[in-house]
Amino acid sequence: MKWTIPALGDRRRLRDGALAALVPVAACSVALAGLTAWTGTGGAGSPALMSVTEGRVLLPSAGVAETAAFFRIANRGGSADSLIRVTSRDVSDGITLARHRMNDGNGAYRAAVDSVAILAGDSLAMSPRGVDLTVTAPAGERSWTSGDLVPFTLEFRHSGRVKVLAVVVRPGTVPLQ
Repeated sequence: MKWTIPALGDRRRLRDGALAALVPVAACSVALAGLTAWTGTGGAGSPALMSVTEGRVLLPSAGVAETAAFFRIANRGGSADSLIRVTSRDVSDGITLARHRMNDGNGAYRAAVDSVAILAGDSLAMSPRGVDLTVTAPAGERSWTSGDLVPFTLEFRHSGRVKVLAVVVRPGTVPLQ
């Protein structure tokens, strides 16, 4: 067998081919190292972990059935989640998730929203100036008084349902952020 030395053009083509293959291999190696670090710290695949606290329902004004409810929602998990529905057996006509907005003339209005996202590691403090719940208080013998506890079920897209109690408070007696 006879050995031959490759031509200069063949060497250049071989070197260029090796360099062209090196770029995607290096990019994949960097991505793999990043994913390995993310998985090692517990971030990859960890689900949303929702907690609901500080439930408050404002005592309705005399003659007005509609009022507001507020909660503090924290996501201690590694994935985002969304509040998609709120229910309560003690609320007459349903519950509306709403966000307060300002129009061009500096007038405030509330707009119903389908869901509210809570990012991983973030929290949402419902307030009269942001996101809140509009509820219709029961009338007659079942009407609320200050200090009553109202059961709510908050439903999240990925985490499912969280049951929580909210205390009925007079407007202005408890700061609501």
